[in-house]
Amino acid sequence: MLDWLRRDPRKEPVLEIAGRQVPVVIRRLAQSRRMTMRLAPDGSEIRISVPQWTRTEDAVAFARSKQSWLAIQIEALPKVQPLGDGALLDFRGHRFTIRHHAALPRRPVPDDGLLLVGGPEDSLAARLKRWLEGEARDVLAQDLAEYCDRAAQATPALALSSARRRWGSCAADGSIRINWRLIMAPDPVRRSVVAHEVAHLVHFDHSPAFHDFLGQIFEGSVPSANRWLKENGRSLYVPFG
Repeated sequence: MLDWLRRDPRKEPVLEIAGRQVPVVIRRLAQSRRMTMRLAPDGSEIRISVPQWTRTEDAVAFARSKQSWLAIQIEALPKVQPLGDGALLDFRGHRFTIRHHAALPRRPVPDDGLLLVGGPEDSLAARLKRWLEGEARDVLAQDLAEYCDRAAQATPALALSSARRRWGSCAADGSIRINWRLIMAPDPVRRSVVAHEVAHLVHFDHSPAFHDFLGQIFEGSVPSANRWLKENGRSLYVPFG
């Protein structure tokens, strides 16, 4: 996955959307034939991919013409809620209420709808993030081994990703990266991403053969998983400080 090629942030165009000053990040691609736009999952920037010859003014005008749509997307973003006692946090598709008390164990423990966690309050968010990343590493490694076995492929090393634009990736050398935030999504959604990247070990494209193979190794509904990510993916970008 290529990262966004950003210029000096002070020189980036900015639009006011839903009361926010939102930077417009423009990426010029040799293979692009038209302008495409998306909002960053956390609403922090507007991302536009354009053909190389496109003027910056035209890209900004394109974004400005979509202000109503962008405002709807920004208003739909999950409201920022401090991760303290009583806050909600999703884990493997289930919503937990954080119950913090300094005397409880520092490592979070899911317990009948509650997420029990102790330790100092000022480091609570950081510990919750570390716990989720650790759970993600273990669960995703199991997913990866299982799908590689189904695909009759050697299991590559797993790397966790925190990418803002992609849930998973498979490089030409066979290395696989999966976004750790998927540990907050329902299990079939997370597993669909892992199965997708494993299928690339056999078909390094999105050909009919790839989709047919993905359907053979993934036990669930790919369209349903994709639909969930499209509708709820932004909710996984919980701010951890």
